[in-house]
Amino acid sequence: MTIVERIQQDIETNRFMLFMKGSPEFPLCGFSSKVVEILKHLNVEFASADVLQDMELRQAIKEFSDWPTLPQLYVNGKFMGGCDIVMEMFDSGELQQLIQGEES
Repeated sequence: MTIVERIQQDIETNRFMLFMKGSPEFPLCGFSSKVVEILKHLNVEFASADVLQDMELRQAIKEFSDWPTLPQLYVNGKFMGGCDIVMEMFDSGELQQLIQGEES
C-alpha cells in the first residue's frame, strides 16, 4: 500500500481523522493540542495519525491536502482545515452543526 493509499484509507474509514503531531493523549504541539481539546470537548470519537512517527506521512499529507501545516482534520473524507479553521468553525458553531448532522 502506498502512503497516498494509506491516507485515503484512513480518511475513508474514520468519520473524523486527525493528522497531528503526537497523540491525543500526548500532543506534541500547541496547535494539535487545541484541535484535540476541541474534539474532546465535543465528545467526538476520532482517529489520529502521528506525523512525527512517520516522516513520509508528514510530507505526504501536506501534498495530499495541498495544505502546508499540521494538524489537519478530515470529516467524512473531506478536508476541513488546520487549527485556525477548526477553531473558527468551533467558535461559530459550524463544527457542532457538522457533528450533529453526522449523528443524525
